[in-house]
Amino acid sequence: MTDYVFAPRPAASLPLAGLEARFPVHRVFCVGRNYEAHAKEMGNEVDRSAPFYFMKSAHHIALAAGDQPIAANTSSYHYEIELVMALGQGGRNIAEAEALEAVYAYGVGLDMTRRDLQAAAKAKGRPWDMAKNVESSGLVSVLQPADGGFDPNAGEIGLKQNDKLVQCADLSDQVWRPAEIIADLSRYYCLEPGDLIFTGTPAGVGAVAAGDCLEGWIDGLARFEIRMTESL
Repeated sequence: MTDYVFAPRPAASLPLAGLEARFPVHRVFCVGRNYEAHAKEMGNEVDRSAPFYFMKSAHHIALAAGDQPIAANTSSYHYEIELVMALGQGGRNIAEAEALEAVYAYGVGLDMTRRDLQAAAKAKGRPWDMAKNVESSGLVSVLQPADGGFDPNAGEIGLKQNDKLVQCADLSDQVWRPAEIIADLSRYYCLEPGDLIFTGTPAGVGAVAAGDCLEGWIDGLARFEIRMTESL
């Protein structure tokens, strides 16, 4: 038995629909600018030569339910609704035709972002870590096992803020399809079971305030509802 100087933090995990066992979260990869309309609203262009990525800590993943705090030290905390893939198999240089076989489950996620910090980092050519890699910034619905027949290439993805529709698109609008993302990412990392991949957000991102209620969905997956609270 291994001794530690203090007890290690429990591993992050997410519930699975219809199962008592939970999905253990290993690493969290996020795709940037995967919807052209969102890239344009942020003043960017899509680089169609290849997707690009950033990461979140697994400890920043939380179930999208109940009250969720606004991040500290930001005046512009933004929602971004996304399809999330939860891998049950890994590998390197995975063929695109076989890539979706690595997906154990799918979920609906929010990539919460300190947009003011991100803008400041972009202006200085610095990394986005302080904007993206934030406590409770990776919110994910109950996961739906992939054997349920969900199609990650088509279906409505949307978000309401206080009952007002703020984001709505179709998964077919993704610049890089889920299989392409997995295949490309596996060229740079040996993917492993437990890895999560946030696949990017459509247009309509915006700031939240304490008391706001957010409701997110993707056709065929579990919906979620959360309420934003003051920062801790």
